[in-house]
Amino acid sequence: MHKPLASVSLALCCALPPAAHAQEGLRLKTHPSLKLEPAAASDASPVFIEADRVQGRTERETEAEGSVRLRKRGQTVFADWLRHDAGTDEVTAVGNVRIQQGGDLVEGERLRYHLGTDRGQMDAPRYTLTPEPRPAQPSAVTAPVQPRFSGGDARGRAERLLFEGRRQYRAQQAEYTTCEPGNDDWYIRSGELHIDKDRDVGTARDASVVFMGHTILYSPYLSFSLHQQRKSGILTPHYGSSSQSGAELTVPYYWNIAPNYDATFYPRFMSKRGLQLSGDFRYLKPDYSGDARLEFLPDDRQRGEDRYGIFVKHAHELPGGWSGTVNYNRVSDGQYFTDLTTAIALTSQTNLPQEGTLARIGTWGTGGIYGVTAHFQHWQTLQTDPLVPVLPPYGRQPQVTLRAQHYNFLGGELDVLGGYSAFDHPSLVNGRRIVAYPSLSVPLQTAYGHLIPKIGVHFTHYALDRNNTAGLADATRTLPIFTADAGLVFERDMTLGTHRLLQTLEPRLYYVYIPFRDQSRLPNFDSGQQDINMATIFSENQFSGQDRINDANQVTYGITSRLITSSNGVELLRGALAQRHYFQSQRVTVPGPPPGFTGEVPAVPPPRVSQSSSSDLLAAFSGEIVANWVADVGWQYNTDHSQTQKFNVGVHYRPQPGKVVNLVYRDTIDSVRQTDVSAQWPLTAQWTALGRWNYSLRDDRTLEALAGFEYNGGCWALRVVGHRFAIATQQASTSIFVQLELNGVSRIGSNPMDTLRNNISGFMRPESRSVWSDEHRVPYR
Repeated sequence: MHKPLASVSLALCCALPPAAHAQEGLRLKTHPSLKLEPAAASDASPVFIEADRVQGRTERETEAEGSVRLRKRGQTVFADWLRHDAGTDEVTAVGNVRIQQGGDLVEGERLRYHLGTDRGQMDAPRYTLTPEPRPAQPSAVTAPVQPRFSGGDARGRAERLLFEGRRQYRAQQAEYTTCEPGNDDWYIRSGELHIDKDRDVGTARDASVVFMGHTILYSPYLSFSLHQQRKSGILTPHYGSSSQSGAELTVPYYWNIAPNYDATFYPRFMSKRGLQLSGDFRYLKPDYSGDARLEFLPDDRQRGEDRYGIFVKHAHELPGGWSGTVNYNRVSDGQYFTDLTTAIALTSQTNLPQEGTLARIGTWGTGGIYGVTAHFQHWQTLQTDPLVPVLPPYGRQPQVTLRAQHYNFLGGELDVLGGYSAFDHPSLVNGRRIVAYPSLSVPLQTAYGHLIPKIGVHFTHYALDRNNTAGLADATRTLPIFTADAGLVFERDMTLGTHRLLQTLEPRLYYVYIPFRDQSRLPNFDSGQQDINMATIFSENQFSGQDRINDANQVTYGITSRLITSSNGVELLRGALAQRHYFQSQRVTVPGPPPGFTGEVPAVPPPRVSQSSSSDLLAAFSGEIVANWVADVGWQYNTDHSQTQKFNVGVHYRPQPGKVVNLVYRDTIDSVRQTDVSAQWPLTAQWTALGRWNYSLRDDRTLEALAGFEYNGGCWALRVVGHRFAIATQQASTSIFVQLELNGVSRIGSNPMDTLRNNISGFMRPESRSVWSDEHRVPYR
């Protein structure tokens, strides 16, 4: 009854007619494949067995020996010897056993496994788990193919591995790592390790994190996300040190409340200040979303008082096409950020907004659109530097704005701006302002040029009330405004070396006429003089806001030239020149009477802005000057005094991602003279240097400095970064970041990534490591 065969393939199936298994035993033939029906089966899927020798009984078991390969429903088992029990659908395999499920592979010496329930065990296993399951592809070869280990795979070994269902593993006395085979720089060693690939979670009990042969962390329970998915648990602890707070430790806890709700709690201990408690709640619904963060530091040891921060953002879609937003920020004192944060973006804040907005956008007939906005705004002004006091801005309680455009109105384009604002300030003049500014333009455009004349009338009315110490009266201002914008585009083909290019020459003229109105008796709620640059020089009003409108009889002339690659339209170089010519001197100034002015206003108008008949000359250049070298130059030159007013130049070398050098020089007459050097550069295959130095030549002072390195160990990375920046005239903050990243599991230490991105233009994380950030809220506990 038992006959060996050199090479046999069997298929055990329950779908055959009774005649196919009428014999008691199993008679082997020279056919490469036989179909048999087992006596009982827990799964209707067929079982395929290939081996050098196969023997067995129809309703009992099948034994295979020599290069055995069993396949069933996405599972493949390789072994030297294998037995399949048809009644229980169980497999016993011995010798060089390998079981492959999707992309997961487990190897060992002995296996007992139930094919129907995916339950069983293997002794002394070695396993490799892939990030995403890949369906097993049937193959005609009998020998297993060694899988390739990718950067996202995890592997390990154990004394015993229990299969507890599809994509469920439990390992005893196990090790787990994402390092390449042969590299055990780090691993998790645990008494029991459970891998749940359905929930994308790994949990380890009696666990230690071993790095370079040394235990750096022990916990009776660790939990981590296999692929950085959201899950409740303790996030990576953050360690750090700063001159303001001392040594500090933050142990965040993430609560995945629901797919659209979550919360994170941040207990933060600072050796110089005490324990700060913080919480962040995020929510997302089809009609609204938001983020609320609360921070509380009881009895700050340095100041002897309670300190807090409240930060709330909310956006809501309302019925009838309306939408609303809330942005509320408040801290306990002016030095809150400079004392308690290491981010320069926060320490530089001086005004915190407390505002709410209602808005609606709709259509205006055919070819028109309008938007209406109601805005309530107040500010908390932080006096961070006693030597540089900050004047609080006006609050708006409320401000209602209407903006409407119609693209086919009397043969032109109608633009309407209207608004009502109630300005509030504790010490300056308060009042209400009504603005209406309709304008009509007639665009004449072709492929080679444009001419856009526009005429409008700007109407403003003021009604003033308390704090009117300057004795200003209610007033109305009406100003006609005329502008004309004209430009041409010339093109020519050219060849530079082997490159076919398109060169453009684009001259432009922009004329503005606005008659003079004495505005010295008008309040100034929100106007300031705009910095002159390539964007603002082609604008009708040199002041921001609505309280000051310059008188003008002027023309701005400019020219731009570009080099464009003919094959793909990529712009390689751009150069531009522009200057404004005044046909008459400008006389309107800002801000008008100084706050608290009690004397008589002069009978003559205030002096004009400049005695010159022209503005400063502006020049700009940007583009790739040679391969991998990009330059960006801006120059502002006073032609009357033959003097440079402002000069900025930046040169950036970026031969490939992860390699960047930035050289920047900034010079503004009588105010700024700085050098700024930053770089990210690999020194070897593993070591990368990081640095920035922003230095004020005028003050002989370092404004911001950063130095550090990154070591890429393949499956781990170590970053050490020191950061120092000025937070006040005579005060600076120093921080040290040390972070160990274990790929695919966690980061230990303080995260310097935001600091590096903000300080090094073009900074990029090496592609060899997985993308992982605390914003993903992937916990590790």
